[in-house]
Amino acid sequence: MPQSFVLTHLIDQLFGGLLAAGFHAVGLPADKASAQAASVVSSFTIEVLVAAGLIVFFIAVRSTLSVEKPGPVQHIAELIHEAIGDQAEQVIGHGYQRFQAYVTCIFLFVLCNNLVGLIPGIEAPTTSIMVTLGLAVPTFLYYNYYGVKEQGVVGYIKHFAGPVWWMAWLIFPIEVVSHLARVMSLSVRLYANMFAGDLVTLVFFSLVPVGIPVIFLGLHLFVSLIQAFVFTLLTMIYLSLAVAHEH
Repeated sequence: MPQSFVLTHLIDQLFGGLLAAGFHAVGLPADKASAQAASVVSSFTIEVLVAAGLIVFFIAVRSTLSVEKPGPVQHIAELIHEAIGDQAEQVIGHGYQRFQAYVTCIFLFVLCNNLVGLIPGIEAPTTSIMVTLGLAVPTFLYYNYYGVKEQGVVGYIKHFAGPVWWMAWLIFPIEVVSHLARVMSLSVRLYANMFAGDLVTLVFFSLVPVGIPVIFLGLHLFVSLIQAFVFTLLTMIYLSLAVAHEH
């Protein structure tokens, strides 16, 4: 993103030097550390703009709610709410409503960040592994928090041991590693698919700037939607497993 953007310049002034120093401290050469810091600042700027846009959208929906004459914005919000709600009800089951706000927000945020890549000259933030990891970690903490809240600390730990007590010594470490691997699963899947989609689109724009790239823009749109849905679906599945009680 061009440094002429005021927000990018401001964020760079606040955090750019600190980020560059951090990357340099972990072993990157000074020039690569600066380039990596600039990439993070650019992605973070886009994420801030996406978050601000979603807040404006939510405010617009809230301020124009009408039972008798719902407007276009309300129709879009209701469509998203019902689609996510129906999916959450099927996956999570009873009590899904308390999680619907989070899964809806994560879907919209991931989708909008994916779609930014359709704008020429701007990379989608989700083509950065640090961004996708930053989305995966809160999701990991979120479902584990509700697992502990729903079942208690002891009950949730028993959840890792499996149903057969004499196999707990084997199942417990496998389950712990499996849960930790979910962070990588969420982040790497989203990153790899979006990075590949952006790369293919960029290559064909470079080779044939007119006509054919439109097909790949459509493919990018499809991949963006699917990956946002997959990320949200996995979040629902992890929540359903975390709050499920043994019977």
